[in-house]
Amino acid sequence: MFSKQGFLFLGKECKKVLKYGFNNYSTSTSKPKTAIVMLNMGGPQRTDQVHDYLLRIMTDRDMIQFPFAQNLMGKWIAKRRTSVVQQRYEEIGGGSPILKWTTLQGDLLCKRLDQEHPETAPHKAYPAFRYASPFTEDALEELRRDGVERTILFSQYPQYSCATSGSSFNVVSRHLQKMGIPKGMKLSIIDRWSVHPLLAKCFADLIQKELHKLPQDIRKEAVILFSAHSLPLKAVNRGDPYPSEVGCTVQLVMSDLKYCNPYQLVWQSKVGPLPWLGPFTDESVKCYAKQGKKALIVVPIAFVNEHIETLHELDIELVEDAKKAGIEIIRRVPTPNDHPLFIDALVDLVKRHLKSNQAVNPKLLNRCPHCENPSCSTTKKWFAENCSI
Repeated sequence: MFSKQGFLFLGKECKKVLKYGFNNYSTSTSKPKTAIVMLNMGGPQRTDQVHDYLLRIMTDRDMIQFPFAQNLMGKWIAKRRTSVVQQRYEEIGGGSPILKWTTLQGDLLCKRLDQEHPETAPHKAYPAFRYASPFTEDALEELRRDGVERTILFSQYPQYSCATSGSSFNVVSRHLQKMGIPKGMKLSIIDRWSVHPLLAKCFADLIQKELHKLPQDIRKEAVILFSAHSLPLKAVNRGDPYPSEVGCTVQLVMSDLKYCNPYQLVWQSKVGPLPWLGPFTDESVKCYAKQGKKALIVVPIAFVNEHIETLHELDIELVEDAKKAGIEIIRRVPTPNDHPLFIDALVDLVKRHLKSNQAVNPKLLNRCPHCENPSCSTTKKWFAENCSI
């Protein structure tokens, strides 16, 4: 006999059938036809995972290149920074929320795709992180076991960088070269989407909401600071497209806002003594205070969900710096998370991709002019030969 919970479950599933019809109906236990692999850096869910998380980052030459002894230097830095980073995670709740948000975004995306693009349904999202669980390799093996017919590698970095999206694509190609592509499975890529209009509209809406919380007499004078993760100047000079793609997103957002306020693109999260792309977010806040600015709106323009670089670096460290410098009001715009316009953007990106005849962006297949990473050459050649739509 069915339990009470069993009848409740059947009742919910019957409602889905009535709402969507049998052809569009799917459950979490249905065999997925299309995999949406949501590539991102990830973050430790507990403080005891911080050391291994840092170690993976510091020893990955796709992410950071030390001039010598990569593994030794990486191990030393990871060990040295673990306690500091653990304390920061404690201050934001004990771990990163990036898996929670990525899972929710993937669920909302796939529910919409099942309804709006039934010919490739059921769809299933596979969070695939570079440096924390669920790891990219594990996600790829899970979709193999699920027997999917089509896999879309969907970078969750809107603006492409060799250190972020590039590192994720390198690990995908290495794993699939080793294990092989499942027989009959089609593989394709969404590698960047910095100029998608719905992404810009989402950020514009979030900014407007924060601006409207300011006193009317200073609202127009508030400086909008678009803050993105910085890059070493060596990477920029090598040809990494990330700075220009972030700049494109900023211009689209401000166009949607009709250039309502003064604004500036700044860069955060510099690590180590080498020169990095500036101006830096924290230093810019102090300089604007010296210029007499009283109100700032900070926008994490390159992040699509909350994590330590928004919840701690911006919400705690930057706010403290701003108050000490004399800024009267500083507000931080939320990341897109589950904003309806952001989910609309994800859905539109995948639908357009599925209807296109381009399995991989030619830009992805082109190396930076001064590329020195042999993994990139191997990855790009492999994707050119193995992607299909």
